[in-house]
Amino acid sequence: GRTSKFDVSVFFTETAQGLSGAVEYSTDLFDAATVRRMVEHLRVLLEGAVAKPEEAVGRLPLLTEAERHQVLVEWNQTQEEYARDATIPQLFEAQAKRTPDAVAVVSGKQRLTYREVEARANQLANRLRKLGVGPEVRVGLCVERTADVVVGTLGILKAGGAYVPLDSSYPKERLGWLLEDAQGPALVAHSHLLESLPAFSAQAVCLDREEEWAEESCCPVTSQVRAENVAYLIYTSGSTGRPKGVAVTHRNAVAFLGWAQERFEEEEMKGVLAATSLNFDLSVFELFGPLVRGGRVVVVRNALQLAEEKPEAEVTLVNTVPSAMAQLVRLGAVPETVRVVNLAGEALPETLAKAVYGVGTVSKLYNLYGPSEDTTYSTWSLVGRGEVPNIGRPLTNTRAYVLDRYLEPVPVGVAGELYLAGEGQARGYLLRPELTAEKFLPEVHGPAGSRMYRTGDRVRYRGDGVLEYLGRVDFQVKVRGFRIELGEVESALRRVEKVKDAVVVAKGEGGEKRLVAYVVAKEGEGLEGEELKAQLRQGLPEYMVPGVVMVL
Repeated sequence: GRTSKFDVSVFFTETAQGLSGAVEYSTDLFDAATVRRMVEHLRVLLEGAVAKPEEAVGRLPLLTEAERHQVLVEWNQTQEEYARDATIPQLFEAQAKRTPDAVAVVSGKQRLTYREVEARANQLANRLRKLGVGPEVRVGLCVERTADVVVGTLGILKAGGAYVPLDSSYPKERLGWLLEDAQGPALVAHSHLLESLPAFSAQAVCLDREEEWAEESCCPVTSQVRAENVAYLIYTSGSTGRPKGVAVTHRNAVAFLGWAQERFEEEEMKGVLAATSLNFDLSVFELFGPLVRGGRVVVVRNALQLAEEKPEAEVTLVNTVPSAMAQLVRLGAVPETVRVVNLAGEALPETLAKAVYGVGTVSKLYNLYGPSEDTTYSTWSLVGRGEVPNIGRPLTNTRAYVLDRYLEPVPVGVAGELYLAGEGQARGYLLRPELTAEKFLPEVHGPAGSRMYRTGDRVRYRGDGVLEYLGRVDFQVKVRGFRIELGEVESALRRVEKVKDAVVVAKGEGGEKRLVAYVVAKEGEGLEGEELKAQLRQGLPEYMVPGVVMVL
């Protein structure tokens, strides 16, 4: 065999019929199918240049009609029937009728059956209805991680409202913004957490003070809530310094839960660890995934609690971020009853995938990808043993497009930006129409009138239709699963009186990744790294405070 001098060489010879070409390539780098595709791209490009000589080179076509159809249509054939007019409470109520005496929630020693959760959530819903909660009304929820996480969310949803998670550990300034957005007549809380909240005008309903709602009826309320109403808000970091609330509807969540029901077996969902804060949408899978099919929600403070104490119930599925899973594997703290591990929220290293399969009882590892704007997960991949993890294919009723800056599809194997469309598409950002219009664009390659979400993630298609994640196109980073806009941390630093300017970067990989801030003081001012961190903590949650502050 011959040896190619270069990675790829293209030769042209003039003949009476025109140009005749040949390609020589290194077989270590390319396979025949890839090179054939590249030759077709060159042919389409040259034909396009001849047909439209005045066109900018970047806008000339590359894809053949067959490849264009493959990436836009064939690989997006994900449509399936689901209960598109149902709401989350309707799915739960139907399950409670099927298995009233099965255990629905376990939290420490406390166990509640489906019948008991249904009764308590109905009592809360009836109380909230009397306070004026109904469709499109937002209700703050501030409770400890107990069974009340389930009772609180379901009660608000049953009343027709949308829950707004309030984490009592967040700084008051940030909670103030969330309460401003909630603006509802009621707030659901644990009484001892109320003092951690800034001033609010809503009427508090305390789940730990049963006398406030125990007289209410246990019968379901008629709330008039519909599938297109908002179910909850998930807040993500905002580059301008204020978090933005993603408004997710019942239809979005029900479509997602439909996929989960089809993908995971009943046995696998028998005991799902609920370790994720309600502020992050992994919690939607953990709470409602098991509750709409007779499974158990095992509520813990966080995933690492498994290293401290054994849960009071059998855990069959763990759904968490790779950095937390890496710790559990290292500490030998993955319960021996766990069969399935879902990892999401940040890139999954190959070494961790191998380590997870090294836990004897784990038979399936899923790598899940998706922004809150497309309802929890958008693509999924069942990682094979010994396989390099990828982000896989779109969920049912989800469409994925890899596009260039002109919103045209890029060839297989070429990097582009990922856009997502379909039934998971959130309504948009609460009270932020300009930002919604900037991020949710008309779905140019899909059904008329539909929208697609611009993820800011760089990906590429493999020849078999699987997506590979390559990184970000902007200044958003993921640290331990938390989505952080570096601009939000920078603007918080610039608001400090003595700071002239600041730049924040993310350093390290996986569980070692952390934020590093570089700051310059105003003339004549002195700055201390620890003092700056303390000031940042007044406005930012702990995960957004840089681990290191370098004063330049």
